[in-house]
Amino acid sequence: MGKNEKTPIVINDKEYLIEDLTQEQQVMVNHISDLDRKLSSARFNLDQLGVGREAFVNMLARSLEAPVEAIVVDEDEAA
Repeated sequence: MGKNEKTPIVINDKEYLIEDLTQEQQVMVNHISDLDRKLSSARFNLDQLGVGREAFVNMLARSLEAPVEAIVVDEDEAA
């Protein structure tokens, strides 16, 4: 594989070669790629946050449903 290979991309069902795009168009492609990565990362973080929140809600619900243990006071110490 030589250095003269070009990188194809598909936009609106049409294939283009990145190296044949203008500098401005290449910058736009780079922005789109970066935004795709950020969107993917944000979805990943949102999933983590949702699962974490659900875990805390479940822990709180279980703690509220658990019987409250009676506190035994030693009458000698209370006096």
